[in-house]
Amino acid sequence: MVAPTSSTCPADHYCLTVVEIDRSTVWPYDEHGQPREFVYQRYGHPTGSEAERALGALEGGEALLFGSGTSAVLASVFALTEPGKTVALAEGAYFGTGVTLRELERWGLRVVEFDQTGSPPPADVVWVESPANPVLTVPDWGAVRAHRGRVVCDATLSTPVYLRALDEGADVVLHSATKFLTGHHDALIGALVVRDPALADRLREIRTRLGLTASPDSAASLLHGLETLELRMQRHTESATELARRLGAHPRVVNVRYPGLGGVISFDVEGDPIPVETATRLIRNQTSLGGFVSSMESRHRWEGDRIPVGLLRLSVGLEDVDELWADLESALAG
Repeated sequence: MVAPTSSTCPADHYCLTVVEIDRSTVWPYDEHGQPREFVYQRYGHPTGSEAERALGALEGGEALLFGSGTSAVLASVFALTEPGKTVALAEGAYFGTGVTLRELERWGLRVVEFDQTGSPPPADVVWVESPANPVLTVPDWGAVRAHRGRVVCDATLSTPVYLRALDEGADVVLHSATKFLTGHHDALIGALVVRDPALADRLREIRTRLGLTASPDSAASLLHGLETLELRMQRHTESATELARRLGAHPRVVNVRYPGLGGVISFDVEGDPIPVETATRLIRNQTSLGGFVSSMESRHRWEGDRIPVGLLRLSVGLEDVDELWADLESALAG
């Protein structure tokens, strides 16, 4: 967790660091007409660099920020592949990743899906997600480490609190930092973390050339989120663990998926899930996940037959767990 620093913060209180946001798009050269550390915002900026250092320290690597999780996906593909290469994508991984990868099939990329609880097929890049959103499977890391391809791990749901994927054999860690890392639904931002300096340089070059840089305001939101990340993830996990237990005992729930960590549960209900998701009052019926406010939605509307019709994805926030259960129980009673 990022240590809070504030000269006005009492010793017995937790206070968020005041982040000074530099929104400049350009910075002057030095007195010799040479570029300084920051030149043009698309190349990088002070607030972004500070957030990258903080996230890199948590992951044990060099972090680079992007304008969204999807732009981080795109940068990874450009850095690790070329026409004719194959990406083995974990089944049940975030559907937007598959959509993005398949957009590049017309440019010669080959995409195959595999069960990440087993061994990956022959491929240049193995793309896993731990846990996968929304089916919540986790990779067989032994099989992943034995593979000869480069490895990308989407660790959005686990965060570095529960997984440092670089230590498990990943070459690239991917985050939709919009989710748990920022934690407040107030920034669209993605991140990649690597240990290979040459790969970091290549990703930075791609980010600059394609204009995928995160904004200073989004980077500041990430900095604030990282300060409370460990505390929030502990609370998310405690509440989600209890709710998963109660959902598993409910007569209308036919299947519960929860990996034992983090704030996301998916569960299947009998019949149409829409009346359930629209009946909650405390839990918001909206997309996305990872915020301090709980949210829930049916995923079949977006993902089609790859997801069970009755599947609901619940992102557990920081509200009182008994109040959340009362809301769920009422909606399920419908």
